[in-house]
Amino acid sequence: MSNLIINEIFYSIQGESLSAGLPTIFIRLTGCPLRCQYCDTSYAFTEGRKMSFQEIIDDIKKYNCKNITITGGEPLSQKNTKQLIDQLIDLNYEISIETSNAISIEGLHELVTIVLDVKTPDSGESDNNIINNYKFLKKTDQVKFVICSIDDYEWSKNYIIKHNLNNICKILMSPSDGQMDIRILAENMLSDNIEARLQTQLHKIIWNNERGR
Repeated sequence: MSNLIINEIFYSIQGESLSAGLPTIFIRLTGCPLRCQYCDTSYAFTEGRKMSFQEIIDDIKKYNCKNITITGGEPLSQKNTKQLIDQLIDLNYEISIETSNAISIEGLHELVTIVLDVKTPDSGESDNNIINNYKFLKKTDQVKFVICSIDDYEWSKNYIIKHNLNNICKILMSPSDGQMDIRILAENMLSDNIEARLQTQLHKIIWNNERGR
């Protein structure tokens, strides 16, 4: 029987991505090979319990919702994640996955929405970005940059051009909480007329970092 190590399953408002504001079921998986300096879910590095696919499905059926986000940690660090996604799509759920750019996204179901977090230099993990991943992105997918400083912003702006990301999918920029002033980021994006969407972490505005929300 297939299983995964699950950190938590909860029902909340999607706080990020182009689906921000939508009621969503979150399946947070345990484990991550990265150690981004701004990580706000470090509890997911090791905490969790093994659950069968059926146990996971039984749990999400408690909620009257068809939107599911697979997150972490790094959800693709567990080999059975793609298989779970396939099964959930067969059950007519709308699936998105929040994944770093440090593990291959090849082989993900064509109907899953990928939110790919390209790591900036200030994250401490930019050397782990997989350039080859961009050829697997679809128009319906999204690439996210967490901006920690003006240097991060300038790097991201050049990176988008270098890898032609605007012609692949939508681009998101998110200020790192407590590190990048959102107004300064917004003003720079306007000044540069950058083809990207500024996003906040809506769930933090509502619940102020409360776990499981």
